[in-house]
Amino acid sequence: MSRNQATLIGFSAVALWALLALFAVGSAAVPPLQLNAICFAIGGVIGLIWVAATEGFAVLKRISWKVYAFGTAALFGYHLLYFSALRLAPPAEASLIAYLWPLLIVVFSGLLPGERLRAAHILGALIAFGGAALIVARGGVGPSAAALPGYGLAFLCALTWSGYSLISRRLGAVPTAAVAVYCLATAVLSAVAHLALDDTAWPQDGMGWASVVALGLGPVGLAFYTWDVGVKRGDIQLLGTASYAAPLLSTLALVVAGVAAASSVLLLAAAMIAAGAFLAAMASKSA
Repeated sequence: MSRNQATLIGFSAVALWALLALFAVGSAAVPPLQLNAICFAIGGVIGLIWVAATEGFAVLKRISWKVYAFGTAALFGYHLLYFSALRLAPPAEASLIAYLWPLLIVVFSGLLPGERLRAAHILGALIAFGGAALIVARGGVGPSAAALPGYGLAFLCALTWSGYSLISRRLGAVPTAAVAVYCLATAVLSAVAHLALDDTAWPQDGMGWASVVALGLGPVGLAFYTWDVGVKRGDIQLLGTASYAAPLLSTLALVVAGVAAASSVLLLAAAMIAAGAFLAAMASKSA
């Protein structure tokens, strides 16, 4: 598999994450941690089926428990921090802070062996972040002292996912099959947290169940496997910058589905994200 092919596979995760908001609307009746448990369980089962059909379960036995602990802590920790941040701070502001993770990936990728961080990488990431910020914060944001704990959790959220992605790069020899165990363990921990913190509620109709299953198959399932391939074998700096397309694609999906309205902000955000990704791509090409 070439570096470019792995990068494209990694970007498919971003495309799948763009459907997260749309499917989340359909599954709105289900509490976040319960939804997490169901979706990661589906994603884990998908992984086990894939492992059984390809390398076999023996490959899972050869992976250190420390790797499993790392992956599980990252997936579960990210989502727990994110949901907690949304409870303690305005959603738009918390989401924007949490979405610093692509920028952090680009900035700290220069510390990885064989990678070289150029000024265009940083500039491209900043421009793309500005485009994403237009979408996430278009409802208006403003500082609030009472929301500081939520802001802090959102920043930890960004550190968690960027750290997971960068360390996964260092664990390039670990097969992607390990993600199946990450997902199943995250499902168990999410179920425990749900029972401790939330009331149980199930989808109210067929559309609700379809949305839950779709989440488990794509944004909270296959996406984590393709992201693992991308960050381990692809261009992690370009992938980090291109990840800012997720909020744009997510909003476009909502517009197409009739859930949100189109606006001039989308056009400007699209131009900024495209420009940022282009700069990062040119920097990677010349590296």
